[in-house]
Amino acid sequence: MTKITAIIPTGNEIHNIDDVIASVNFADEILIVDSFSTDGTFEKAQQLATRVIRREYEYSASQKNWAIPQAKHEWILLVDADERVTPDLKKEILDTLKAPEHTAYWIGRMNHFMGERVHYSGWRNDKVIRLFKRDFCKYEDKHVHAEIKVNGSVGRLKHKFYHNTYITFDKYLEKMNRYAWWQAKDYDKKTGKLTPYHFVIKPFWGFFKHYIIQFGFRDGLVGFTIGTIQAYVIFMRYIKLWLLRKNRI
Repeated sequence: MTKITAIIPTGNEIHNIDDVIASVNFADEILIVDSFSTDGTFEKAQQLATRVIRREYEYSASQKNWAIPQAKHEWILLVDADERVTPDLKKEILDTLKAPEHTAYWIGRMNHFMGERVHYSGWRNDKVIRLFKRDFCKYEDKHVHAEIKVNGSVGRLKHKFYHNTYITFDKYLEKMNRYAWWQAKDYDKKTGKLTPYHFVIKPFWGFFKHYIIQFGFRDGLVGFTIGTIQAYVIFMRYIKLWLLRKNRI
C-alpha cells in the first residue's frame, strides 16, 4: 500500500480538531500546520497528530505551499479543519492509492451552511484538488480561492468531503470581510479604473448568478442568504480596493 500524509492547516480550530483528525486516522502520517492558535488547538493537536509544526499565517496558499514539502510521504491528502473524510471517501482513497493512475485527484464537497445542506447556489459542483503527489503539485500564488497547479494528469474521485464552514453568522461575515481584503490585493493588478460598474453592476450580477442562474432559490432562505452575501463580498472587494489605492487601509 502506498503511504500517505494527511496535512491539516489549523488556526483556532478547537471546535474542529478532534473530528477532523479522527476522519483521517487511516493516514500513515497526520501533519498539523498550526498558525499559532490561542484556543488550545495546538496543545490538542500535539496529543492526537503524528507531527505538529507552526508558522505565522499569511494566506492559505502560502501556508499550504510551505507545508507540502515537509510531508514525510510522497502522497498527500490535504484536509481543511472544517472538512471531514467520510467513510466512503476513505475507502475510495485507499483503493485509489493501491494503483494510482493520476498525479492528483479532484474531490467534491458536500457543503453545509447555517445548519442546512446546500444543493445549489453555485456550491453544487464545488470541488478541490486535495489528493496529490507531493513533488508535482503547488498552489498558485493567490490570496483567495487558489487552486493547485499539477505537473501531470488529474483524475476525480466519486465520493466527497463533508464540508461545513459555518460556525455562527457573525463569524462567517468576519471571514467574508477577510476574503474581501485579500481579493482586493489580488484584483489590484488586473482591475482598471473603478467605476459604478464595479460597485453596482457586479454585486447585482453576483446575487443574480447565485440566486437565479445557479438555482439558489431552490435552497430557500439559505440560498437567498448566500446570494446576498456574495453581492456584499463583491461590493466590499471594490470598496477595499478603492481604499487600498488611496492608502487609507
